[in-house]
Amino acid sequence: MSSSKFDPRRRIALGLVGISLLLAAGCQVRPLYSDGPSGAPATALASIGISEARDRVEQRVRNALIFLTSGGKGEPAAPQYQLALTVSHQATGVLFNERNDNDTASAGRLTVEADYNLTRVDTGKTVKSGHRKAVALVDFPVQEFAKLRAIRDAENRAAKELAEIIRADLAAALAN
Repeated sequence: MSSSKFDPRRRIALGLVGISLLLAAGCQVRPLYSDGPSGAPATALASIGISEARDRVEQRVRNALIFLTSGGKGEPAAPQYQLALTVSHQATGVLFNERNDNDTASAGRLTVEADYNLTRVDTGKTVKSGHRKAVALVDFPVQEFAKLRAIRDAENRAAKELAEIIRADLAAALAN
C-alpha cells in the first residue's frame, strides 16, 4: 500500500497553491477614494474652503470637516471649491419617567442635520449638494449641570459623525 503523501499530483497542487499565495502577498489594500496622501482626490479635498459657522455645533462640524479634508493642515489659502454649510440640531426625549408628574425624560436622542452645497470657485457650478443627518443617544441625569454636559457631549459626537459622512460624500463627488 502506497502513501498518498508523495503523490506527484498532490505535490503539484501544493506547489500551485504556494505560488498563488506568494503572488497574492504582493497585493495591497487601499482606500476606495484615495490615491494615497498626495493623490488627486486628497488634493481636491484639501482645496475646499468652508463657510463660517453661526453656532457652537456648526463650528464643531466645520472644524472636523477642515481637519478631515485637509489632513490636519488647516484651511487652504486659495480654495478651488467652496462648501456652503448650514447645520441645525435638536434634542428630544425618548424615555419618560412615569413616576414624576412633570414628564421628565431620562434618555433622549440628539439629531444634528446639515444641508451643504459644494461649488467650484472659478465657475460657480455646483459639484455636489445634499442633506445629511447624524443621531447621538444621550442619557439625561437628574442634576442640571450633568444633563447640560451630556447634551454637549452628544452634540460633539453627532457633529464629528456628521463631518465624517459629509467628507465621504465630498470625496466620492471629487473622485469622479
